[in-house]
Amino acid sequence: MSPAPAAPSAWGAPSPWGAPAGPGGPAGPGASAPVPPSPLPADPAAAPAPAVLPPGVLPPPMPELGVPAPRRGRRRRRVPLGVVAGLVVAAFGAGLLGGVVGARIERDDAHLADAGLPAAVGTGAADRAPDSVAGIAATVLPSVVSIEVSSASGGSTGSGLVLRQDGYILTNHHVVAGASGAGSSIVVLLADGSQLPGTIVGSTADYDLAVVKVEAEGLTPLVLGDSDAVQVGDPVVAIGAPLGLAGTVTTGIVSALNRPVAAGDGTEETAFINAIQTDAAINPGNSGGPLVNAAGEVVGINSAIAQPPGTSATSGGSIGLGFAIPSNQARRTAEQLIETGVATYPVIGVLLDGSYTGEGVQVATEPQGAQQPVTPGGPADRAGIRAGDVILAIDGRPVTASDELVVAIRARTPGDAVSLRVRAADGAERDVRVVLDESAQG
Repeated sequence: MSPAPAAPSAWGAPSPWGAPAGPGGPAGPGASAPVPPSPLPADPAAAPAPAVLPPGVLPPPMPELGVPAPRRGRRRRRVPLGVVAGLVVAAFGAGLLGGVVGARIERDDAHLADAGLPAAVGTGAADRAPDSVAGIAATVLPSVVSIEVSSASGGSTGSGLVLRQDGYILTNHHVVAGASGAGSSIVVLLADGSQLPGTIVGSTADYDLAVVKVEAEGLTPLVLGDSDAVQVGDPVVAIGAPLGLAGTVTTGIVSALNRPVAAGDGTEETAFINAIQTDAAINPGNSGGPLVNAAGEVVGINSAIAQPPGTSATSGGSIGLGFAIPSNQARRTAEQLIETGVATYPVIGVLLDGSYTGEGVQVATEPQGAQQPVTPGGPADRAGIRAGDVILAIDGRPVTASDELVVAIRARTPGDAVSLRVRAADGAERDVRVVLDESAQG
């Protein structure tokens, strides 16, 4: 959702999207002054311009054309030259008129009493295969909603999906973040066209997820599939309300997995997403809508798109790089939000040095404020990790940036054990087992 003001965005990069309430389009940058057109060259196929004679001058006489002699017994009548000229002009005009009339008659002759076009033999909706895009859309669309948020700072729109038949809706945190202030409201537009007021059950910026409740019964929930079973190249379908256009369906494939995405614009806590990347078109307003597989199961929650450097968060659109929160993460977070109203995330209890540029990710060497580089008694401390140590890999997967490690940790569940490859200050490397703690507040 692209709230008004703009939705979160990163580097010129992954940007959570919602659509402004109402269409609009940016002017193209770098416009230059118009250049006057060059004169068109002469058309070599054009007819020559008619010659104009001075008044009173007649054209030269026509050459002999071998006209047959008149039959005997008839006297030839001489026609004055002026009358001949008049007849020539009249004949020319008659020929022109005849061409027009002839064309009109020919066109009239092309009309038929009965067009007799072949009857349509196309298949109906009932003939679509369940795993076709049309079959998937027919199954999923009734469970996808549009969300409109009004607040003192403006309005915005996004998407969502039905989690439970009694009115629980899953969407992005950034879709409904503007509805927390006084005088704000949420309206949920169901697939049947009905509009219901919504209330926030719980929301977390850490995973960019929120649950909204409407007073309704008998809704059709979508199945949250197993995102761990998704493979690169799998076909997927994205459904939502880009630019407020409800019920829009786009298709693509899974382009990449475990893509670390840190989405935020500095106005609130950054969301770290171990994302599914797709080339299915995702645009402002798709945020919170489902990304489904060929079985119609939700494998991701559409949340962000990448933008070329220099593109503002409110002017970009799909460039084929969209990102979705995996459904397994969405399930865990949604359960927490429905049951407690808040969501927590796993931690290892270290501060990371963002200025470090060497191999791996370095634990900070100095405290930041009241926080120590290694939390005393925390998971990393218990595993023997010390300030200045460099974390090279998690569960055998190399990490090259702080965001990668944070995203990889948050993709787990508190209580999970991970293996970290660590290099000490003296260069010695070792593997340590770390059991993840739970954050105090999501």
